[in-house]
Amino acid sequence: MLQILPNITIAQSIPTTEENIPYLVTFGTQSETKWGDDDFCETFFIVIPATQVNPLYIRVYDPDCGGELDEPKGKFDTKTSFLVYGGKGCISDPDAKNIDPKGNYKSGNLLASKTFDDNSKYDKNWYSFGPFNPTEGEMSKEYGGYVFKIIAQGVSGDDGNLFRYFVSTQPDENKAIEGSNAFTFEYTFRMHDNPSNVSHIYPYIDKDVVSIKVFNFDWDNDGLIRLISVSKNGITAKVSGEGNWESSTHLIVAEEKNTSIDIQFVKNRTMAIRNNNVVIYVTNQYGQLMPFYVSPIGGIPKFKGKIVATPIKKK
Repeated sequence: MLQILPNITIAQSIPTTEENIPYLVTFGTQSETKWGDDDFCETFFIVIPATQVNPLYIRVYDPDCGGELDEPKGKFDTKTSFLVYGGKGCISDPDAKNIDPKGNYKSGNLLASKTFDDNSKYDKNWYSFGPFNPTEGEMSKEYGGYVFKIIAQGVSGDDGNLFRYFVSTQPDENKAIEGSNAFTFEYTFRMHDNPSNVSHIYPYIDKDVVSIKVFNFDWDNDGLIRLISVSKNGITAKVSGEGNWESSTHLIVAEEKNTSIDIQFVKNRTMAIRNNNVVIYVTNQYGQLMPFYVSPIGGIPKFKGKIVATPIKKK
């Protein structure tokens, strides 16, 4: 069983600086999946340390679908709902950890919700959910604190809604909570247009993992996806084209256990695609989903291998 003890981190920005991901993205339900969203729904879990006693707020940047940041398909007509859950079953219900919005994925107690359309009031501005008492989350020893869940789900329309989160102690500014973290089991995000920017996600490899299978959707053959770890230095994963899934399996060695792996998204420098959205998830050898922490557990992995020089034989 995965058991995570929280690092002393300040990781309330979702995505974080370490991930170098510009925005999360969720499309409306009338969208075509080939635009980079396989199910029009994205779930994040937020872990608040048990030592936190002051209220918290979950803030959303640019929650409306319209304006400069979002991706139109004709006239903006998309509605997106944001729903915050806590309480029993929030994370412990098996359906909460599925990659598809099926069954009881909205498990737990609904603490707050709001649906946004094209509204300039929220364009490039913040909206705050809360305040929430930390104990309103579900206490989880497995994940090391009180867990909240936020779901972004397309309700209607066919446009792409790009947004970010921040978990704050204040309703009107971003004030970090020391020791918190956030994770998802399936990441849907926008790539940078500039090919010099490399994006990252960080699945955690616990002591029981023997191999991982990396799944990606609608990568559009936009460069390569590579793995960096303490013992891997640029192993490439199989990449998808437009509107399809691809996957590849990679063995895990002893040195990689109880560390994070850096999955890097490297765009093609000569034929980079604009507005590329991608979906990714990772499973272990049993097919169990693995969490991506926005602040990597144990820190960003660094390759520790050594280049061994071969001596030149004298004639």
